[in-house]
Amino acid sequence: MENISMALLAHVDAGKTTLAESILYHTGSIRKMGRVDHQDTFLDTDSMERARGITIFSKQAGFRLGEKSFTLLDTPGHVDFSAEMERTLQVLDYAVLLISGADGVQGYVQTLWRLLKQYRIPVFLFINKMDQEGTDRRVLLLELQRKLDERCIDFGQDRKKEDILEEVAMCDEHLLETYLEEGEISVSEIQNLIAQRKIFPCYFGSALKSFGVKELLEGLETYIKEPEYGEEFGARIFKISRDDKGNRLTHMKVTGGSLKVKQVLQGKEWEEKADQIRIYAGAGFRTVSEAPSGTICAVTGLTKTFAGEGLGMEKESISPLLAPVLTYEIRLPKGCDVHRMLLQLRQLEEEEPQLHIVWKESLGEIHAQVMGEVQIEILKNLIQERFGVSVEFGSGSIVYKETITESVEGIGHFEPLRHYAEVHLLLEPLERGKGLQFASSCSEDVLDKNWQRLVLTHLAEKNHKGVLTGADITDMKITLTAGRAHIKHTEGGDFRQATYRAVRQGLKKAKSILLEPVYEYRLEVPQELVGRAMTDIQKMSGTFAGPELEEEMAVLTGMAPAVTMSGYQREVTSYTGGRGRLFCTLKGYEPCHNQDEVLETIGYNSEADVENPTGSVFCSHGAGFTVSWDEVDEYAHVESAKKKEDIQIETARAVPRSFSQIRLDEKELEEIFARTYGPVKRERNAFQKTVRSVSFDSSSGKSGGRKKEKEKEYLLVDGYNIIFAWEDLNELAKTSMEGARNKLMDILCNYQGYKKCTLILVFDAYRVEGGQGAVEKYHNIHVVYTKEAETADQYIEKTVHEIGKKHHVTVATSDALEQVIILGQGAARMSARNLQEEIRMMRQEIREYYIEKQKKSGTYLFEHLPEDLAEFMEDVRLGRKEIEEKEV
Repeated sequence: MENISMALLAHVDAGKTTLAESILYHTGSIRKMGRVDHQDTFLDTDSMERARGITIFSKQAGFRLGEKSFTLLDTPGHVDFSAEMERTLQVLDYAVLLISGADGVQGYVQTLWRLLKQYRIPVFLFINKMDQEGTDRRVLLLELQRKLDERCIDFGQDRKKEDILEEVAMCDEHLLETYLEEGEISVSEIQNLIAQRKIFPCYFGSALKSFGVKELLEGLETYIKEPEYGEEFGARIFKISRDDKGNRLTHMKVTGGSLKVKQVLQGKEWEEKADQIRIYAGAGFRTVSEAPSGTICAVTGLTKTFAGEGLGMEKESISPLLAPVLTYEIRLPKGCDVHRMLLQLRQLEEEEPQLHIVWKESLGEIHAQVMGEVQIEILKNLIQERFGVSVEFGSGSIVYKETITESVEGIGHFEPLRHYAEVHLLLEPLERGKGLQFASSCSEDVLDKNWQRLVLTHLAEKNHKGVLTGADITDMKITLTAGRAHIKHTEGGDFRQATYRAVRQGLKKAKSILLEPVYEYRLEVPQELVGRAMTDIQKMSGTFAGPELEEEMAVLTGMAPAVTMSGYQREVTSYTGGRGRLFCTLKGYEPCHNQDEVLETIGYNSEADVENPTGSVFCSHGAGFTVSWDEVDEYAHVESAKKKEDIQIETARAVPRSFSQIRLDEKELEEIFARTYGPVKRERNAFQKTVRSVSFDSSSGKSGGRKKEKEKEYLLVDGYNIIFAWEDLNELAKTSMEGARNKLMDILCNYQGYKKCTLILVFDAYRVEGGQGAVEKYHNIHVVYTKEAETADQYIEKTVHEIGKKHHVTVATSDALEQVIILGQGAARMSARNLQEEIRMMRQEIREYYIEKQKKSGTYLFEHLPEDLAEFMEDVRLGRKEIEEKEV
C-alpha cells in the first residue's frame, strides 16, 4: 500500500486550515477540531501563525481513508508566502483547491490553477462557505467552468448518477463511445480521467459547519488512484527548516525505493548520511528506521541540501515559477556585526529560497528580496526570535531583470601568467518567462567534454548580472560554441573566470532591454466610480479590458507594472468608501515602461563593476594585461564560431551575381538579340572603328590571349516548378503543356547565352509509362526527362551531390523543401521569382545596349531633314499620318 501525498491550496481566508481540521477530525486523526479564531488549530503551530490567523509555514499530518494512507500538507494562502506553497507542489500526488463561495474565483485562485497545471497535479475542488447568504451553487459552478476549466463537474450526492456519468463521458471521446454502448462508466475509468486532469470533481459545503466534508472524503477515497513507484531510490527535497534545538531538517518525498537511517545520500558536490528520519504530524514527530516510497519525511544530518534538489534517480533540480518583485535594505542596529548577521540571514535564505539575501559589497549593505509587506513583518519577527536582533527594512524598490533582443557571441579569455582558458558563448533571446537555459554545441575535438561540463556548471552556479542596471539576466539561452584549454596551465578556476567574462562581453555587445514585474489585476469598484478607476489604470501605464457589470459593481481586469500598482489598494479603499476591492497576482516580466528614467535613477556603470568584469585578460611577454570588451574579439585565440556560421549561411544563400555586371562581347549580344527580337537591319558604316583587346604576358614580354580559367558554373532548373510559378507560362500550360515547355526552353536558351553557364532543365517523367528517362540537347541547353517514378527533386539533389563539390551550382526552384535540401548539399538557391526577374533584366539590358549602339553608329534617313519635316515623316513611319497623293 503506497502513501498518497495531498495538499490543500486556497486564497487567504478561504477556510483552508478549517477544512484541514475538519478532515483530520472526521478521519480520526485528531480528537477535537481546533478553530483559527481560537488559536488552537492542529497545523498552525507557530506563534506568529496563531496571532495573525494565517498559515505561514507548510505543515503535514497523516490520515487514513479506508485502505488508503494519506499525507496532508497545509500550505500558506497569502500571496506573500506563495513561494512556500509552490515548493510543496513538487511532491504532490493530488491537490484539493478551496474556493470561497462568498468570493468566487479570485485572481490568486487563477494563479494557483496555472501552477497546478504547470506541475500536472490532479485536482479536486471544494467550494467552501456555502452556508453564507448569497451563495448560489449553480452560479458558482458556471464561474468555475468559465474561469478555470469547462470540465469542472459537480460530484455532489444530491445529483443523479446518470447526470454525473453523462458529463464525465462528454470529457473523453473514447469513454463517450463506451458509455453510449454500455450505459455505464467504471470507477477505475473515472480515476484515470482525474489522474490525467481530464475532469475535475467539485464538492460544495462548509468546513466550519462540517457539511459537505464527508462527501469530499468519500470522493477522495473512491476516486483517488494510488501512485506507482519504482524500486530504484529517488527523493525530491522541497523544504529546509530548523527545529526548536537548531537542528537542520531536510524535508523530502521518497519517490522510489526506500530511505533508511544512516543511508549515504549524494548530491552533485556532496555526500552525507541520513542520521534520523522523522515523520511529522503538526508540531510533533515520530522517528522511523525506514521510509518507503511515497513517504514525506524530514531528515537530519544533511548540511548541503537545498529546496528543489533531486536525489538518486531524481537528477534534475526544479526552479520555482514564482519570484519576489520587491527588494529592501535590511537596516541593522548600531554595533551589530554586519558579516555575522549576513551568515545568520543565509540560514533563513536556505529555509526561504525566494528571500534572496544579497550582499552589496560596494555599499556595505544587506538587501532582501521579498514578495510583499506582510512577509517583511514576519521576517522582522523571525529574525528577532531566531537571532535576537531587531532589524528594520528600508524603503522598497522593484526587482528588475534584463534580457537581450538579438543573438550575439560573447568571448571570455583568462590568461594571467601560468593560467589559460578561453570560452565562446552564443547568447540568444527566449520568450518571456522561459528563464535561463544552458547548452553546448561545441565539438569534443575543440574542447574536451570535462571542460565543457565545467563551463556549463559555471553558467548555472551564479546569477549573472546585466549591463544596464546590474540586475539578473533572464529569458536567454546560452550555448557553449567553442573554447580552448592549455594542457599544462589550465585550472578549473580559469574557466570560471573565462565563462563569467564571456557572458558579460556578450551582454555588452548585444542590445539589452530592462524588464519589470507586471501584475495581473482584478479591480471591483461601484459602477459610478469606474471612470476614476480607468483613469488611474491609464496613469499607472496599465491596460484593461472593457468593464464587466456585476450587479452594482463594475469589474476591470488587465495588467499593470508592479511599481505603479504598489499601494493602490489603500487608494481604492479610500475613494470607494471601503466598497472597492483589488486583487493582484504576478503575471511575469515585461519590457519596462520607463526604462530611460530607471536607468538614470540607478546610474549603474558596468565598466566600474569590478566584481563582474566585461573585459578579458591576455598574456604577452610573460605578463598578463587587460583587454577592453570591445577589443576582445580581435585578441581571441579561437576563431569565432558565430562569424564562421554567418559566413557559411551567406555563402549558401548567395544568389548568383547580377547579370548587369556581366560583360559580353558584341557577337554574343547580337546573337541573343537576333533570337529575341529578329535580325538587326542596318547599313554598313565605313567610318566605324574596330576595337581590339590586347593582353600582355609580363613573364614572357609577349602579348597573348590566354585568359585565367574561371570556376565552371551550373544552373539546374526545375521545369514544372517554374512553369507553374510564372503566371504567363501557367496560363499557357492550361491550354498546351507542350507549348509551355517549349517556350520555357527558348527563354532559357537566351538566358544561357547571356550567362555562359551550363544550364540543365529538368522535367519530371511524363511521356510514357516505364520510361527510362532521356537527356536531349536543345540548342545550347541540356533538357533532362527523368525516368518513371523519379522526381525532378530527386534528380536535382543527386546531380548537386555529384558535381557540387567541384563546381559552383545554383538551383532554380520555389519548392521550399527542395531549397532546404539543396542548401544542405552546399548549392546556391534561386527562387522562380528571382529567375524571372533576372531574365527581365537581361532583356532590358540587351534592348538598351542596342538602342544606344544604333544611336552612336547608325545612319538614319531623316537625319538631315528639317526638324518639322523629320517629325512628320516619323509620324508617317509609325502610321500616325498618311501622305496624300495628288494627281499631276
